[in-house]
Amino acid sequence: MPDTATIAEPTTLSYAMAVNAALRRALAERGDTILFGEDVALPGGVHGVTRRLRTEFGERVFDTPISESAILGGAIGAALMGRRPIVEIMWADFTFVAFDQLINQAANVRYVSQGRLHAPLTVRTQQGATPGSCAQHSQSVEALFAHIPGLRVCLPATPQDAYDLTLAAIGCDDPVIVIESRALYHSMKGPVTFGTEWPTIGGARTARPGTDITVVTWGATLHTALAAAEALHEEGLEAEVVDLRWLNPLDDRTVLESVARTGRLAVVHDANLTGGFGAEITSRVAENGIPLLAPPVRVGTNDLRIPAAPSLQGAAIPNAATVAERLMKACTAGSLS
Repeated sequence: MPDTATIAEPTTLSYAMAVNAALRRALAERGDTILFGEDVALPGGVHGVTRRLRTEFGERVFDTPISESAILGGAIGAALMGRRPIVEIMWADFTFVAFDQLINQAANVRYVSQGRLHAPLTVRTQQGATPGSCAQHSQSVEALFAHIPGLRVCLPATPQDAYDLTLAAIGCDDPVIVIESRALYHSMKGPVTFGTEWPTIGGARTARPGTDITVVTWGATLHTALAAAEALHEEGLEAEVVDLRWLNPLDDRTVLESVARTGRLAVVHDANLTGGFGAEITSRVAENGIPLLAPPVRVGTNDLRIPAAPSLQGAAIPNAATVAERLMKACTAGSLS
């Protein structure tokens, strides 16, 4: 692994190794950081993301028992005592057994202390369905975290964002949930530039400019949306794809300005449709009175438990073809009256 603090030229890394590079830099530059969780130290992480960090940083990287509530409870205590803990919850589905620690404790620290205390902890986890993953390992749950005031939430979709957003989370004085993509860990590689300044939280990114419809997405679904946009391009239509990156803080301005230009809106996510964060986006666009040429479109997973069989997953979770079909209908629909 290169010395990420000094390299200015881009280096090609996998998504997983971009996270590793960010963790390595944080541990090297900030003496208050510690990294712990199930199998993160000696095994190097169940997906290999934390490889070699125990060797380099010793006891500041350590393994824990299988207890998510203990991991997060310990992280809150460490944060209140001046540390900047980075913890891994192996699957996002497993955070549910520690919702008290996250929702009632970490998210409330600033409020109940009248601003005297803060809990600068970073919770790394991953989500999404992959072939053979069972119902307790496949859910996309970002909307649950984004609903809670006091929790920051981000979903990196590229190696560069895997690096930048991880560092921004670690540097933030609030608790941050970083939701990584298991499907992208080793399947995606890309250039990563290691700047000397630490990134800060917030900010959406226009991943693809366009004029006919705004497609808002986040996390691994970005690549589905980009593939669908390319299919529209072949039909003479240009979709503008906005990668939210952060659900809290949410960059309303980038979304609203894009929709005002295109006059059409679609939101695409892997989470199930009902109660998904896409509904929040469509609501904010409507509340701001932006005139639309067609009804807004929401594309999400069917409201069901995620099946393990790849064929059934393919039928339930949006793919590029189904997204492109919905976008095409929106672009050719009549104007709203």
